[in-house]
Amino acid sequence: MDSTVKTSNQTRTINPKYGQKPGLAGILNLVVLFLIGLQKIWHFQSQGLYRNGGSYINYYMYHGGTNFGRTAGGPFIATSYDYDAPIDEFGLPREPKWGHLRDLHKAIKLCEPVLVAVDPTVTSLGSNQEAHVFRSKSVCAAFLANYDTKYSVKVTFGNGQYDLPPWSISILPDCKTAVYNTARPGAQSSQMTMIPVSSSFSWQSYNEETASADDDDTTTMNGLWEQINVTRDATDYLWYLTDVKIDDDEGFLKSGQSPLLTIFSAGHVLHVFINDQLAGTVFGGLSSPKLKFSQNVKLTAGINKISLLSVAVGLPNVGLHFETWNAGVLGPVTLKNLNSGTRDLSRQKWSYKIGLKGESLSLHTVSGSASVEWVEGSLLAQKQPLTWYKTTFDAPYGNDPLALDMSSMGKGQMWINGQNIGRHWPGYIAQGSCGDCNYAGTF
Repeated sequence: MDSTVKTSNQTRTINPKYGQKPGLAGILNLVVLFLIGLQKIWHFQSQGLYRNGGSYINYYMYHGGTNFGRTAGGPFIATSYDYDAPIDEFGLPREPKWGHLRDLHKAIKLCEPVLVAVDPTVTSLGSNQEAHVFRSKSVCAAFLANYDTKYSVKVTFGNGQYDLPPWSISILPDCKTAVYNTARPGAQSSQMTMIPVSSSFSWQSYNEETASADDDDTTTMNGLWEQINVTRDATDYLWYLTDVKIDDDEGFLKSGQSPLLTIFSAGHVLHVFINDQLAGTVFGGLSSPKLKFSQNVKLTAGINKISLLSVAVGLPNVGLHFETWNAGVLGPVTLKNLNSGTRDLSRQKWSYKIGLKGESLSLHTVSGSASVEWVEGSLLAQKQPLTWYKTTFDAPYGNDPLALDMSSMGKGQMWINGQNIGRHWPGYIAQGSCGDCNYAGTF
């Protein structure tokens, strides 16, 4: 099957560093919550509200899945909605977590007849150990718990002894045989690997020009406007365009001390172009999306063009008053080291252009891509802003999941056969580190 890939790349490439969550943390917490849930059910049963009994556990997330297009879990959150879930975004089991939960379900299912029939009896087995015993006339099930976060213990229960690792629960469906322990995965621990497909891409590129205030689809207003209110989330991109006139007698033209351009933005990413040349890129983060660009810029006598490309990376996903969560260049925007001192550009006329030219031309489609001239080979653009790339490839045979490794790219979006499969930004480095996985203790 012939497939087409197109990407839009806006920033430099930085070595990626990804974080992941502990694979088995919280299994004991899950069992404890299950027991607490049963106790609540029994409380209602005693009042006649639940005549038939029963229990229910909701997982979040069990199948991570993938968001497509520009939908994501929030600002600076990857398009993937995986959450290190038991079933990954490709629909494949993530071991050993998936198998460990499967075994948990099997163990609880074995206990089902007595779990929903009788009240539990809780007895102490030690200073931090206890047994939850469910016993009817014909069946018996027990949960042996060790709440100590550091030490393993051997407890005596009934006619047997049982080793309990730190912070773990063993399940005995017949009150004799431990078929499951939350801290001892019995599932396979091998990890899935992605195998590179032995085919090379032949890329073509197209470079956009920076937007101009003279373009037909621009709007001119006084002052700086909030990005989402202008774009209505039709695109991640909004151009802020203005001109600065520099007189011939400006001192910096002779001294060589370029003016200092300072821009404050509510986020999330900002590309600054001076006279169509990229001056720099800055971006915020999840904890603090606001950003500041402050750099000496080269201006010449006459009219100078300042083009600011503001990029939003997801909408607010949690909290109050989303209408107060801003994005875009809200200012102030100032120029320092002029004869007059500091010039505030915030209140002058600004022109606004929604989206990129490539978006309006639908370069991600076959018909749209035919409307411009692409280059390849030695002319291929590399590490340049406002660049679109396209290629074709034959999909491998079979039904195995297919992934695209974007680690060599910067920031942008990707389309396959005209479908937007999401943003990519391997240059955004995750904060913190994984460290050693430790399932013990609450979290």
